[in-house]
Amino acid sequence: MKTYNPISYILGLACAGLLLTSCETTGPGAASAPPPNSGHVLIYRVANYGTDLSMVVSVDGKDVGSFTEGNNYDGYLPAGPHHIAVRVDPNRTGAGPGRRNLTVQSGQTYSYTAAWSGGNLKLVRNP
Repeated sequence: MKTYNPISYILGLACAGLLLTSCETTGPGAASAPPPNSGHVLIYRVANYGTDLSMVVSVDGKDVGSFTEGNNYDGYLPAGPHHIAVRVDPNRTGAGPGRRNLTVQSGQTYSYTAAWSGGNLKLVRNP
């Protein structure tokens, strides 16, 4: 009976794992249908937001992401009322967050830009 070297066995499993993970189709950039009964929400960083600052987005009091330069929030929310807020991190100057109440309607897209206004953030609705 042939015995297998444990190193060969481990390498074989590692290769199989790499092969399986490279076939994933649900990662970023993969096309997927929006969730049913939801609306699309986009939040962009204004050009002068700051290169060393993150935009932290929260929905209904829960942080949903932190976005650095060149990155934006792109998500779906269930239909109904929501509270959206953006804040800066690190907050070295005590800037206030931008807040917006939004009633999401199924199939609609809502686009905002996080912009500076008098040292605080605000969410500006994009046309």
